[in-house]
Amino acid sequence: MTTPTIELKPSSRPLSDTERDAILASPGFGRHFTDHMVTVKWTEGRGWHDGQLVPYGPLSLDPATNVLHYAQEIFEGLKAYRQPDGTVATFRPDMNAKRFQHSAWRLGMPELPVETFIEACDALVQQDKDWVPAHGGEESLYLRPFMIATEVGLGVKPANEYLFVVIASPAGAYFPGGVKPVSIWLSEDRVRAVPGGVGDAKTGGNYAASLLAQAEAAAKGCDQVAYLDAVEHKWVEELGGMNLYFVYGNKIVTPTLTGSLLAGVTRDSLLQVARDLGYEAEETRVSIDQWQADTESGALTEVFACGTAAVITPVGTVKRATGEWKQSGGEAGEVTMRLRNALLDVQRGTAEDRHGWMHKLG
Repeated sequence: MTTPTIELKPSSRPLSDTERDAILASPGFGRHFTDHMVTVKWTEGRGWHDGQLVPYGPLSLDPATNVLHYAQEIFEGLKAYRQPDGTVATFRPDMNAKRFQHSAWRLGMPELPVETFIEACDALVQQDKDWVPAHGGEESLYLRPFMIATEVGLGVKPANEYLFVVIASPAGAYFPGGVKPVSIWLSEDRVRAVPGGVGDAKTGGNYAASLLAQAEAAAKGCDQVAYLDAVEHKWVEELGGMNLYFVYGNKIVTPTLTGSLLAGVTRDSLLQVARDLGYEAEETRVSIDQWQADTESGALTEVFACGTAAVITPVGTVKRATGEWKQSGGEAGEVTMRLRNALLDVQRGTAEDRHGWMHKLG
């Protein structure tokens, strides 16, 4: 398996410091992009080749390009954080790289070597390190590696050409005015993924499939939609783009990975962070009726969602066709906030990195 070196071809006209600083003052999420991107090609019989860092710009695709018709597409999301000493570090890029390989395998795409994935992310962050927000807040540089099938033709088969790309976008605090609990609509008639499908792959089709239910949730006055399993329609799985956690006093639990859930990096990290803080942490199945009953009895004290973008999002209200209920009185719970702050402290370099999660770039 070839591992190409990234050739640097930086822009001769990057944004000025003034223009960049104006963006960093209020970056939002996914609205602005850095000066460069990294691309690596894969061709059948040749493997990975032509790794380049080039100016950020449009991709040119033939109308018959495979990805536009058969959706061979996968992506990842990870963040780079400014550290107290001014250096930059990314959070667990090796885990993202391994999940990217799994997604590629599931969609019949070539598996990018872990070292190439990390090298590509490192090259982009190093080149555009001035885009990484200052240390101190929750701001970060969000990296979006993705791969698409680029073979031209309408034959239904795995493509023989692919393009791997990494782009980056400065991200502001997910909750600019403070952490706000979200409302959840429980979708009991639509499913996100099925056993044996692509639910555990990070592919755009999963997100496209969630948009109708998300629109329905919005019509119900809710921020997010939660899904049940596709077989019994009783077991809680995940939100459209985040994993779920349930807090039972000193114990936190998250739904077991069944093959139809995405193995979230934040999800995995929080299992360890919770144990480091002295909580019991386990993976198990939670039914929707159990969720409601345990909330009403007081046994279930908090619920939160987690993912790369928001880190931890408290759940305040849950609605289903037969009623609704509040979690933690509709407020962010104590355990939720303790876990959130503990993980953010590791990412921002203000707490000990006990598990070697931060990949330092200098």
